[in-house]
Amino acid sequence: MSGWEPAATALLEVLPQTARGPRREGIFALWLTVRVAQDLLLEPPPAERSHRRRVQALEHRLSSLTIPAPLRRALTTAISQLRDARPDTAAQVLSQLVAPAREACGTAAGDALAQAARSARAARRAEQESP
Repeated sequence: MSGWEPAATALLEVLPQTARGPRREGIFALWLTVRVAQDLLLEPPPAERSHRRRVQALEHRLSSLTIPAPLRRALTTAISQLRDARPDTAAQVLSQLVAPAREACGTAAGDALAQAARSARAARRAEQESP
């Protein structure tokens, strides 16, 4: 996987169309989380220490944002799951964020997360099937 995935780009496209406030900050938080989750799918995967630092930085950055409550709870769960630096975790985390993203940030954000989850599952399947 190289460059930004379409899901991350889709979230960035929604961002300027959203008024300032909790919904916009929620979309930004989702974008940050998608980037960290998708890094688990890189080949070679990030070093454990590097990943641990990225998750800590994500947690620190999210703590300063005003995020709608349902999404904040989902992101807290996502961060705890991302601490387990396994590629399988990425698809699971992204899938679990779809509903809260739709509820708190709108259909476009939810669709972007669903796309990210599908992409992560497909990447894992392709990796498992390759010799």
